[in-house]
Amino acid sequence: MEKYHNDEKVAMEQFEAMTKDAERVQRDVLKKILEENGSAEYLQKQGLNGRTDPESYKACVPIVTYNDLEPYIQRIADGDSSAILTGKPITYMVISSGTSQGKAKLVPFNDKMQETIMQMNKISFILRSREFPLGKGKALQFIYGSHKEHKTKGGIAIGHVSSKVFSSPEYKNAMKVVQSQACSPEEVIQGPDFHQSVYCHLLCGLIFREEIQLISSTFAHNIVHAFRTFEQIWEELCADIRFATISNRITDPDVRTSMSKLLSRPNPELADLIYKKCRGLSNWSGLIPEIFPNVKYIYGIMTGSMEYYSKKLKHYAGEVPLVSSIYVASEVAVGSCIHPKLPPELVTYLVFPTNGYFEFLPLKDHGTSTEPTNFKTVGLTEVNVDEEYEIIITNFAGDITYFMEKNMLHDMLMINVLPNQLIFLIDKLAGCYRYRLGDIVKVMGFHNSCPELKFVCRKNVLLNINIDKSTEEDIELAVEEASKVLGEAKSEIVDFTTTADLLTDPGHYVVFWELSGDQGSDEVLRECCNLLDLSFTEEAYVISRKDNSIGPLELRIVEKGTFQKVMMEYLLAVGGSAEQYKTPRCVGPANYKVLQILCDNVVKSYFSTALR
Repeated sequence: MEKYHNDEKVAMEQFEAMTKDAERVQRDVLKKILEENGSAEYLQKQGLNGRTDPESYKACVPIVTYNDLEPYIQRIADGDSSAILTGKPITYMVISSGTSQGKAKLVPFNDKMQETIMQMNKISFILRSREFPLGKGKALQFIYGSHKEHKTKGGIAIGHVSSKVFSSPEYKNAMKVVQSQACSPEEVIQGPDFHQSVYCHLLCGLIFREEIQLISSTFAHNIVHAFRTFEQIWEELCADIRFATISNRITDPDVRTSMSKLLSRPNPELADLIYKKCRGLSNWSGLIPEIFPNVKYIYGIMTGSMEYYSKKLKHYAGEVPLVSSIYVASEVAVGSCIHPKLPPELVTYLVFPTNGYFEFLPLKDHGTSTEPTNFKTVGLTEVNVDEEYEIIITNFAGDITYFMEKNMLHDMLMINVLPNQLIFLIDKLAGCYRYRLGDIVKVMGFHNSCPELKFVCRKNVLLNINIDKSTEEDIELAVEEASKVLGEAKSEIVDFTTTADLLTDPGHYVVFWELSGDQGSDEVLRECCNLLDLSFTEEAYVISRKDNSIGPLELRIVEKGTFQKVMMEYLLAVGGSAEQYKTPRCVGPANYKVLQILCDNVVKSYFSTALR
């Protein structure tokens, strides 16, 4: 215990030091990146000639997107082992979720980079544990690993971040310490079938209901999905507990064996208790504290596209606090929430200056332009409060131990940091130089000299037909407003997405809804459709609707289970991961297979009659 307090003190001292001197830290980070990768072909072409200062770097190296780097990445995948993007060879690649741009990206991976961001996660845990201290109880973690790996044409291993983490020696050693914290056995986490793992996670949670102090997942979506599933299968779960049986839906032998050990004897008393509590709930409100009376908080990513699900999660959580996780993209770990008690809608993330070299494109100067020529960026400490920016990153691709201890990973797990918090921490695109992350953020304030950011939206998530540009935030606000009408019909939105239909003249917005419970009357759904149309208040959209250069909005209701088909039949089938899955809020031409699944499952369709 004394060692833990000493570690905490040292970590917080390092945290304060790096945030107070962020400008120097950033210069040092860039210098180290360029020194370690100066021999790479990509940097050699830029004419830096050994210079490592920010001024020379910005003058010589262009701002790029993934498409600019893809030819280099493809060469690596095809087996070219020369120094292409990094000074050291790439031996592993991970697969991005593919939900933003319609295709999964191959992301070169270097496992040494995980040390770069361990400090951020340790600080996050320290600050969180001060507000919500945990005892020696268990955690219900909705996490999903996989051992499936493939090879590129050049023989490089390809897998998912979760698979890479869970199969690593560091993780396996750490599990010896933290196994008592997770209520689900490793066989469930690594189970080959997503639906079987969800069922078993819930069953494990019920078995240890009195000991559960924390419920977590990478995304709020995964937690909401789990408890929506619970609504449908709770009686079957009670039967398993009552008779010490395993449902026939669990067919994997390793998963069945591991669950049989937990269900070693019938427990009718527990089954009766859970049955009575479920029967007594009204519309499943407050489900989580009723079933898990000692849970302290619920943890996961709850901002950005997850903010919609966090609102549903509040329904299940009752008074249990929702605590937002760190801000991580596929290419870099940006920062952490240092105010754990903030509700998801108010969360800000402090940028950690040691995690990469950060630049910011002011939106007031460049708007939503996609052409980076002559863009002028500002540094991490030069941003202004209340202004919006697009993030530009240069990340690590080598062994970096700045402000780090070699045994940081082990020490972090020793103080009860849970394994699922590592899943998205080490998915780093090796050799990203002045890379457009595509995230729009707003500066809300500073901690010492480091900015605290609020995530606004993904830049490339746009509904666009004419001169209109409706963002992810616009879409979610419109859906939230229109969904209020559903309350009277005793129905709610399970999930949603949109597309721009350009095959009609004029083109129009299409919104897909999957509903729970009663599908709702035609009268109610027509009203929802009109409200959706009226709730898109972006000026160009309003003008275009008035002059009929954009047609009436269309609301399409899809069959129950459609969004599960999108996840299971397409995204997972082409190499995605349940752990990484995020419903795309806008389905473009590149996602035509997703669009086909949605269109094939439409059961009702309505066009807006609202007048602008």
